[in-house]
Amino acid sequence: MQDNTRGALLMMGSMAGFTFNDTFVKLTAGEVPLFQLIFLRGVIASLFLFFLARHLGALRLGLSRRDWALVVVRSLTEVGATVFFLSALFRMPLANVTAILQILPLSVALGAALVLREPVGWRRWSAIAVGFGGMLLIVRPGPDGFSDATLFALVAVVCSTLRDLATRAMSVQVPSLMVSFMGAVSVMGFAGLASLPGGWQPIAPQNALFIVIAAGFILAAYLCSVMVMRVGEVSFTAPFRYTGLIWALILGFLVWGDWPEPLTLLGAFIVVAMGVFTLWREARRSRKNLAYPVR
Repeated sequence: MQDNTRGALLMMGSMAGFTFNDTFVKLTAGEVPLFQLIFLRGVIASLFLFFLARHLGALRLGLSRRDWALVVVRSLTEVGATVFFLSALFRMPLANVTAILQILPLSVALGAALVLREPVGWRRWSAIAVGFGGMLLIVRPGPDGFSDATLFALVAVVCSTLRDLATRAMSVQVPSLMVSFMGAVSVMGFAGLASLPGGWQPIAPQNALFIVIAAGFILAAYLCSVMVMRVGEVSFTAPFRYTGLIWALILGFLVWGDWPEPLTLLGAFIVVAMGVFTLWREARRSRKNLAYPVR
């Protein structure tokens, strides 16, 4: 099997893992307190990332002060991205919230141009503008503005964009697995503290099983994410990240009977098309540096 084919399969496997994780997390909505759920899943993810990073020699403490500051910023924004994403996930269909998150490559490209002063040509500027137009078709604010669920999803996009910009600004000496481990520990720690005032609630066996299965899928997603960066060309494999939206459409329909409206699907198609173009343009000039989202 060629490296590009293997890389594409691993990227699709990673996106499937993240989406199945979201599905099983969503199945617990309303029955397990949010921060208790995040903490329990975070314990499993943090332990896995610690042993994986240690095995691969990716735990490096001798970083520069600048890199440590960026690791802290990324970890804090990871907390915000996780909390707001799951808050949106519990309030809106899986495919809709996943479609909104597909704007991320475009928002990161915009942020990189404005904050990091990275050069952006007219083609990518056009793709960003069209992509954000597609996002408006997805969210379609009514006379009263955005719903709470939509606002949570948009804040998750903002936090995720800042997280990825911090990652881009790190030097090449910072291992991606260590960054992901620090993010997972931060999310777990925040959720643990935030869960204390309300107290913990008993978890039904079915929900406990859902949490364990969700953790299993996110661990599989991490493994695939690590392996995909070791094979294939980034310009070829990166666009396959959008297969997560296909999984979200399928699972949302099979589990909850949800199917997006035609305008939402059109908006999602526009966002994906512009995102694929942007990823392809950036992959041709970027280094292989990835820190995996906790979700």
